[in-house]
Amino acid sequence: MLAVGLMSGTSLDGVDVVLCNIVGKDEDTQVKQLNFKTYEIPEDLRDKIRKCCSRELIPVELICSLNFELGQLFAESVKALCEESSVNLEDIAFIASHGQTIFHIPKAFSDYIPSTLQIGEAAIIANECRTTVISNFRVMDMAVGGEGAPLVPYSEYVLYADENQAVALQNIGGIGNVTFLPKKGDFTKVIAFDTGPGNMMIDAAVQRLYGKKFDKNGEYASKGNLIPQLAEELKKHLYFALDIPKTTGREMFGEHYTYALLEKYQDYSKNDIIFTLTWFTAYSIAYHYKKYFIHHYNLDKCIIAGGGAYNECLINLIKRELPEIEILIQEDLGYSSEAKEAIAFVILGNQTYHMRPSNVPSATGARKSVILGQITYPTI
Repeated sequence: MLAVGLMSGTSLDGVDVVLCNIVGKDEDTQVKQLNFKTYEIPEDLRDKIRKCCSRELIPVELICSLNFELGQLFAESVKALCEESSVNLEDIAFIASHGQTIFHIPKAFSDYIPSTLQIGEAAIIANECRTTVISNFRVMDMAVGGEGAPLVPYSEYVLYADENQAVALQNIGGIGNVTFLPKKGDFTKVIAFDTGPGNMMIDAAVQRLYGKKFDKNGEYASKGNLIPQLAEELKKHLYFALDIPKTTGREMFGEHYTYALLEKYQDYSKNDIIFTLTWFTAYSIAYHYKKYFIHHYNLDKCIIAGGGAYNECLINLIKRELPEIEILIQEDLGYSSEAKEAIAFVILGNQTYHMRPSNVPSATGARKSVILGQITYPTI
């Protein structure tokens, strides 16, 4: 059947929409990408999202309105891709929407309990696109004691488990996250967690220092050098002291943190700062691989996806930090680095559609496997 996956990540670089043909369920799932496109988020909406994700006091009416505005944007993105693909909306079995994360609290702190908030109103999407929408995937995992993330490991197990090799699937979006698949594809031994910053800090620095959205192909970073003092400060970030399973996001590595560092190191070269932040992403990945995989399992290779896969400087730094293993990107295998997470939600949505579980308790810390997502039916 035909299905659409929707993903708007922490990097805010756009709405990823993928059209797939999917058959089967559980380990027999087979999915084929038919079309994929990233639709730009208008600057005014991007500013509203950043404001809502900040740790400053914000008016509740802003989040209320933005929920519906993003629902409309997601719906228009789906309609645009279907039109481009000559597919009727009525032929889509379901749309699986991750939504836009506003805040994520994986562990209790102060007076706050573990909780999460993704917006992009499913009712708007269902009404506009005239099909079933599956959304809000994180909350059921948290209801049974999990951290609600990472969500993609189930899809990676379905697509990449190998009886002969231990494989790490590394995504580098706004945040970096990894799924480790041991040899023989033992589902109960899958390990997954967030490795730390992906493109988020790099993008924030490039936007502040150069007025650009991101460091295309790592061009600024490739002209810089490491700032030892900044590198040492970054290595002491509290996230590295946390044990797995763990997740993070804009609340730890967002603009507030990055801008404070830019202010502190403002006397250094712009490119040196960007290079050091790029190195930090590579370091955070390598740090966790060495701590959890390389010395405990015979890790053979790492396959990288997400926007960071197109940053040549970042990929070279990862290779330098991890000379023990083979480093590939999705394109080396004939897949799309950009579409990977949107496809993951098609697979998760398909599980929900068939009333089957799709969280990975060994990755999220949940007490049991559960069916993820909430279903919104279209108007008649």
